[in-house]
Amino acid sequence: MYAQMVKSTGEGVKDRDAMSPEEAAFQDKVDADIKIEPRDWMPEGYRKTLIRQIGQHAHSEIVGQLPEGNWITRAPTLERKMILLAKVQDEAGHGLYLYSAAETLGVTRDELTEALLSGKMKYSSIFNYPTLTWADIGAVGWLVDGAAIMNQVPLQRTSYGPYSRAMIRICKEESFHQRQGYDIMMKMAQGSEAQKKMAQDALNRFWYPSLMMFGPSDAESVHSAQSMAWKIKINTNDELRQKFVDQTVPQAEYLGLTVPDENLKWNEEKGGYDFSEPDWSEFFDVLKGNGPCNHDRLNDRVKAWEDGQWVRDGLLAHAEKKAARKVAAE
Repeated sequence: MYAQMVKSTGEGVKDRDAMSPEEAAFQDKVDADIKIEPRDWMPEGYRKTLIRQIGQHAHSEIVGQLPEGNWITRAPTLERKMILLAKVQDEAGHGLYLYSAAETLGVTRDELTEALLSGKMKYSSIFNYPTLTWADIGAVGWLVDGAAIMNQVPLQRTSYGPYSRAMIRICKEESFHQRQGYDIMMKMAQGSEAQKKMAQDALNRFWYPSLMMFGPSDAESVHSAQSMAWKIKINTNDELRQKFVDQTVPQAEYLGLTVPDENLKWNEEKGGYDFSEPDWSEFFDVLKGNGPCNHDRLNDRVKAWEDGQWVRDGLLAHAEKKAARKVAAE
């Protein structure tokens, strides 16, 4: 049953005349910017799309702890260690907010986790790249969290109420994460020649994977049109990618670093930068499980799930015992 939830509905945007009365009333609410709540009627395709998107978002927050958690013990100062530890803890909280939002759609957290571990659900491709140096932690904060913020700020206005409300707090915390990463890059760029070289290397490796975070070009995206009509998504992939490039290039210039794109140039006519598209064959290859760290990331999640079984069993036994006592008292 769950396998059907995570597959694309394969439906295009339905013509208004083809809608049932319930679908038309639902679309009217969406068009009027009235939030859809868990008890409201919703099309099955809307529910499935949200489960897929929120579930993958939650998985990304949890898996996203791994490349940064790898550096907690090796942070260069105690202050940096404390900041990174707090950031990784924030990401765990983001995952919990999102799993809770997904549960309001009738799917359990265990089902979502099992779908991830079996490969039926994905997480952001960016987390399948390694963090080789301390500068990579800066690049993750600056570029990866910067791209995440660009994606997530519009989601505060998404049509599904629980998802929209979860994003408000997440975006506030992500803004601090982005500043933390940029601060690391600034210290590296202003440091020794070796440190600046390390910062440039991190930018070189994370630039295109960060552009991939917005998803394929709109013409190739399977879900964009219907998600836009339902206001699950507010902006297209290409719009967000352009906005990210326009915001990030001046930041790189301020650091004295070079964006690794020989085609990058300001286009006065469109009021933004022209830039090279990522290698989408690499993106889809990583999604298929062939990225540098795919196996390690999934193995870590499987191990965490198996190692935590005793905790889940204990909590369930406690809850059942408490419920039995309540029944006996009544």
